[in-house]
Amino acid sequence: MFVARSLGLALLLFAPCCYTQTVSPVIVEYKVKAEGRIALTNNTLTQMAVVVEPRSFSIAPDGNGTYRPLDPGIHVQLSSMSFRIDPGQTYYVFYKAKADKLPAWFTLYSTFSSVQHTSGLDVRILLPHTVYIYPKKPLGQGNAVQVTHVSYSPRTKKIVCDLENNSPDLDRIQEVAILSGGKSISAPGFPMLPGGRRRLEVAWNESGPPETIQFQLQHARLKVPIVLDDQKGLSTLGTAQ
Repeated sequence: MFVARSLGLALLLFAPCCYTQTVSPVIVEYKVKAEGRIALTNNTLTQMAVVVEPRSFSIAPDGNGTYRPLDPGIHVQLSSMSFRIDPGQTYYVFYKAKADKLPAWFTLYSTFSSVQHTSGLDVRILLPHTVYIYPKKPLGQGNAVQVTHVSYSPRTKKIVCDLENNSPDLDRIQEVAILSGGKSISAPGFPMLPGGRRRLEVAWNESGPPETIQFQLQHARLKVPIVLDDQKGLSTLGTAQ
Protein backbone atom coordinates (compact mmCIF):
# COMPACT_ATOMS: atom_id res chain seq x y z
CA MET A 1 0.00 0.00 0.00
CA PHE A 2 1.07 3.60 -0.44
CA VAL A 3 -0.22 6.92 0.81
CA ALA A 4 -1.05 10.00 -1.26
CA ARG A 5 -1.90 13.50 -0.13
CA SER A 6 -5.08 15.30 -1.20
CA LEU A 7 -7.14 12.51 -2.69
CA GLY A 8 -8.97 13.40 -5.88
CA LEU A 9 -6.24 15.76 -7.09
CA ALA A 10 -3.59 14.75 -9.56
CA LEU A 11 -0.72 13.11 -7.69
CA LEU A 12 2.49 14.68 -9.00
CA LEU A 13 5.43 12.86 -7.52
CA PHE A 14 8.17 14.85 -9.21
CA ALA A 15 7.52 18.58 -9.42
CA PRO A 16 9.91 19.39 -12.33
CA CYS A 17 7.87 17.12 -14.61
CA CYS A 18 4.45 17.91 -13.21
CA TYR A 19 3.19 19.75 -16.30
CA THR A 20 4.33 17.23 -18.90
CA GLN A 21 1.71 14.48 -18.55
CA THR A 22 -1.99 14.82 -17.83
CA VAL A 23 -4.96 12.59 -17.12
CA SER A 24 -8.45 13.95 -17.67
CA PRO A 25 -10.94 14.03 -16.06
CA VAL A 26 -9.61 13.67 -12.53
CA ILE A 27 -12.90 12.85 -10.75
CA VAL A 28 -16.15 11.38 -12.12
CA GLU A 29 -19.42 10.25 -10.52
CA TYR A 30 -21.93 7.66 -11.73
CA LYS A 31 -25.12 6.01 -10.57
CA VAL A 32 -25.46 2.20 -10.38
CA LYS A 33 -22.57 1.51 -12.78
CA ALA A 34 -19.73 3.35 -14.46
CA GLU A 35 -18.88 3.61 -18.13
CA GLY A 36 -16.44 6.25 -19.32
CA ARG A 37 -13.04 7.09 -20.69
CA ILE A 38 -9.88 8.87 -19.62
CA ALA A 39 -7.61 10.94 -21.82
CA LEU A 40 -3.88 10.53 -21.18
CA THR A 41 -1.68 13.16 -22.82
CA ASN A 42 2.08 13.13 -23.26
CA ASN A 43 3.39 16.70 -23.53
CA THR A 44 7.05 15.70 -23.45
CA LEU A 45 9.47 15.38 -26.34
CA THR A 46 10.00 11.65 -25.76
CA GLN A 47 7.82 8.58 -26.01
CA MET A 48 6.23 7.51 -22.71
CA ALA A 49 5.26 4.04 -21.50
CA VAL A 50 2.04 4.00 -19.49
CA VAL A 51 0.53 1.36 -17.20
CA VAL A 52 -3.04 1.79 -15.92
CA GLU A 53 -4.06 -0.06 -12.76
CA PRO A 54 -7.34 0.07 -10.78
CA ARG A 55 -6.89 0.43 -7.02
CA SER A 56 -9.18 0.74 -4.02
CA PHE A 57 -8.53 3.32 -1.33
CA SER A 58 -9.52 4.61 2.08
CA ILE A 59 -9.13 8.12 3.50
CA ALA A 60 -7.71 9.08 6.90
CA PRO A 61 -9.14 12.04 8.87
CA ASP A 62 -6.18 14.19 7.78
CA GLY A 63 -7.12 13.67 4.12
CA ASN A 64 -4.36 11.21 3.24
CA GLY A 65 -5.46 8.38 0.97
CA THR A 66 -4.20 4.83 1.47
CA TYR A 67 -4.25 2.73 -1.68
CA ARG A 68 -4.48 -1.05 -1.97
CA PRO A 69 -5.27 -3.68 -4.62
CA LEU A 70 -8.78 -3.42 -6.03
CA ASP A 71 -11.40 -4.84 -3.69
CA PRO A 72 -12.85 -8.14 -4.99
CA GLY A 73 -16.39 -6.72 -4.93
CA ILE A 74 -15.51 -4.07 -7.54
CA HIS A 75 -15.25 -5.22 -11.15
CA VAL A 76 -13.41 -3.03 -13.67
CA GLN A 77 -12.89 -3.69 -17.39
CA LEU A 78 -10.26 -1.61 -19.23
CA SER A 79 -9.80 -1.30 -22.98
CA SER A 80 -6.05 -1.20 -22.40
CA MET A 81 -3.74 -1.44 -19.40
CA SER A 82 -0.30 -1.01 -20.98
CA PHE A 83 0.68 1.12 -23.98
CA ARG A 84 2.99 3.83 -25.28
CA ILE A 85 2.19 7.45 -26.10
CA ASP A 86 4.20 9.37 -28.66
CA PRO A 87 5.29 12.98 -27.96
CA GLY A 88 2.42 15.46 -28.10
CA GLN A 89 -0.20 12.71 -28.46
CA THR A 90 -3.28 11.73 -26.44
CA TYR A 91 -4.34 8.14 -25.78
CA TYR A 92 -7.85 7.19 -24.63
CA VAL A 93 -8.62 4.35 -22.25
CA PHE A 94 -12.25 3.22 -22.06
CA TYR A 95 -13.60 1.45 -19.00
CA LYS A 96 -16.67 -0.16 -17.49
CA ALA A 97 -17.16 -0.78 -13.78
CA LYS A 98 -19.77 -2.23 -11.46
CA ALA A 99 -19.80 -3.28 -7.82
CA ASP A 100 -21.47 -6.01 -5.79
CA LYS A 101 -22.38 -3.39 -3.19
CA LEU A 102 -23.03 0.33 -3.56
CA PRO A 103 -21.79 2.93 -2.98
CA ALA A 104 -18.35 2.06 -4.32
CA TRP A 105 -15.21 3.95 -5.25
CA PHE A 106 -11.84 3.28 -6.83
CA THR A 107 -9.00 5.00 -8.67
CA LEU A 108 -7.43 4.26 -12.03
CA TYR A 109 -3.75 5.04 -11.50
CA SER A 110 -1.72 5.79 -14.63
CA THR A 111 2.04 5.40 -14.27
CA PHE A 112 4.09 7.32 -16.86
CA SER A 113 7.74 6.46 -17.48
CA SER A 114 10.12 7.31 -20.31
CA VAL A 115 11.04 4.51 -22.71
CA GLN A 116 14.50 6.09 -22.98
CA HIS A 117 16.42 4.83 -19.97
CA THR A 118 19.38 6.86 -18.77
CA SER A 119 22.26 6.15 -16.46
CA GLY A 120 20.64 8.40 -13.86
CA LEU A 121 17.38 8.05 -11.95
CA ASP A 122 14.38 6.94 -14.02
CA VAL A 123 11.43 9.20 -13.16
CA ARG A 124 7.92 7.80 -12.91
CA ILE A 125 4.81 9.95 -12.54
CA LEU A 126 1.53 8.62 -11.14
CA LEU A 127 -1.72 10.38 -12.05
CA PRO A 128 -5.16 9.36 -10.75
CA HIS A 129 -8.64 9.18 -12.22
CA THR A 130 -11.06 8.63 -9.33
CA VAL A 131 -14.49 7.05 -9.81
CA TYR A 132 -17.44 7.21 -7.40
CA ILE A 133 -20.48 4.98 -8.01
CA TYR A 134 -23.71 5.78 -6.16
CA PRO A 135 -26.83 3.65 -5.69
CA LYS A 136 -30.02 4.73 -7.41
CA LYS A 137 -31.33 6.12 -4.11
CA PRO A 138 -29.56 7.03 -0.83
CA LEU A 139 -29.35 4.16 1.64
CA GLY A 140 -29.74 6.23 4.81
CA GLN A 141 -32.23 8.73 6.16
CA GLY A 142 -31.56 12.47 6.05
CA ASN A 143 -28.17 14.10 5.60
CA ALA A 144 -25.12 11.88 5.67
CA VAL A 145 -22.56 14.47 6.76
CA GLN A 146 -22.56 16.32 10.09
CA VAL A 147 -20.25 18.96 11.51
CA THR A 148 -19.35 17.97 15.08
CA HIS A 149 -16.90 20.73 15.98
CA VAL A 150 -15.74 24.05 14.58
CA SER A 151 -13.57 26.70 16.25
CA TYR A 152 -11.13 29.49 15.50
CA SER A 153 -7.87 30.18 17.31
CA PRO A 154 -6.72 33.83 17.21
CA ARG A 155 -3.26 32.66 18.32
CA THR A 156 -2.66 30.29 15.40
CA LYS A 157 -5.10 32.06 13.06
CA LYS A 158 -6.54 28.69 12.08
CA ILE A 159 -10.06 27.36 11.79
CA VAL A 160 -10.40 23.74 12.87
CA CYS A 161 -13.47 21.77 11.86
CA ASP A 162 -14.40 18.10 12.39
CA LEU A 163 -16.91 16.32 10.17
CA GLU A 164 -18.41 12.84 10.35
CA ASN A 165 -20.36 10.62 8.01
CA ASN A 166 -22.16 8.07 10.18
CA SER A 167 -24.42 6.85 7.38
CA PRO A 168 -23.95 4.10 4.77
CA ASP A 169 -24.02 6.76 2.04
CA LEU A 170 -21.11 8.27 0.13
CA ASP A 171 -21.16 12.05 -0.06
CA ARG A 172 -18.85 14.77 -1.33
CA ILE A 173 -18.14 18.21 0.06
CA GLN A 174 -18.06 20.14 -3.19
CA GLU A 175 -16.85 23.44 -1.77
CA VAL A 176 -15.99 25.04 1.56
CA ALA A 177 -16.58 28.75 2.19
CA ILE A 178 -15.63 30.76 5.29
CA LEU A 179 -17.50 34.02 5.78
CA SER A 180 -17.06 37.13 7.91
CA GLY A 181 -19.09 40.19 7.04
CA GLY A 182 -18.36 40.96 3.41
CA LYS A 183 -15.17 38.87 3.38
CA SER A 184 -14.91 35.23 2.38
CA ILE A 185 -12.32 32.61 1.51
CA SER A 186 -12.83 29.22 -0.09
CA ALA A 187 -11.22 25.81 0.26
CA PRO A 188 -11.42 22.80 -2.09
CA GLY A 189 -13.92 20.02 -1.55
CA PHE A 190 -13.29 16.42 -0.55
CA PRO A 191 -15.12 13.08 -0.31
CA MET A 192 -16.82 11.80 2.84
CA LEU A 193 -16.82 8.02 2.64
CA PRO A 194 -19.39 5.97 4.60
CA GLY A 195 -18.35 5.93 8.28
CA GLY A 196 -15.55 8.39 7.52
CA ARG A 197 -14.24 11.33 9.52
CA ARG A 198 -12.39 14.43 8.37
CA ARG A 199 -10.50 17.17 10.20
CA LEU A 200 -10.24 20.36 8.19
CA GLU A 201 -7.76 23.11 9.06
CA VAL A 202 -7.95 26.43 7.20
CA ALA A 203 -5.75 29.49 7.71
CA TRP A 204 -7.59 32.78 8.34
CA ASN A 205 -5.47 35.90 7.81
CA GLU A 206 -8.16 38.56 7.77
CA SER A 207 -8.24 41.28 10.44
CA GLY A 208 -11.49 40.21 12.11
CA PRO A 209 -12.44 36.71 13.28
CA PRO A 210 -14.39 34.40 10.93
CA GLU A 211 -18.10 34.08 11.60
CA THR A 212 -19.48 31.17 9.59
CA ILE A 213 -18.23 28.10 7.75
CA GLN A 214 -20.35 26.74 4.92
CA PHE A 215 -20.17 23.34 3.22
CA GLN A 216 -21.81 22.77 -0.15
CA LEU A 217 -22.84 19.13 -0.52
CA GLN A 218 -24.47 17.45 -3.48
CA HIS A 219 -28.04 17.98 -2.28
CA ALA A 220 -27.72 20.22 0.75
CA ARG A 221 -25.76 23.02 2.36
CA LEU A 222 -24.33 22.99 5.88
CA LYS A 223 -23.91 26.39 7.55
CA VAL A 224 -22.30 26.47 11.00
CA PRO A 225 -21.26 29.42 13.23
CA ILE A 226 -17.59 29.55 14.23
CA VAL A 227 -16.70 30.10 17.89
CA LEU A 228 -13.42 31.10 19.51
CA ASP A 229 -11.48 28.14 20.89
CA ASP A 230 -11.45 29.63 24.42
CA GLN A 231 -15.26 29.69 24.61
CA LYS A 232 -17.40 26.90 26.01
CA GLY A 233 -19.65 24.67 23.95
CA LEU A 234 -17.35 24.18 21.01
CA SER A 235 -19.19 21.23 19.50
CA THR A 236 -22.16 21.99 17.30
CA LEU A 237 -24.10 20.15 14.67
CA GLY A 238 -24.50 21.66 11.22
CA THR A 239 -27.98 21.82 9.78
CA ALA A 240 -28.77 21.46 6.12
CA GLN A 241 -30.41 24.29 4.26
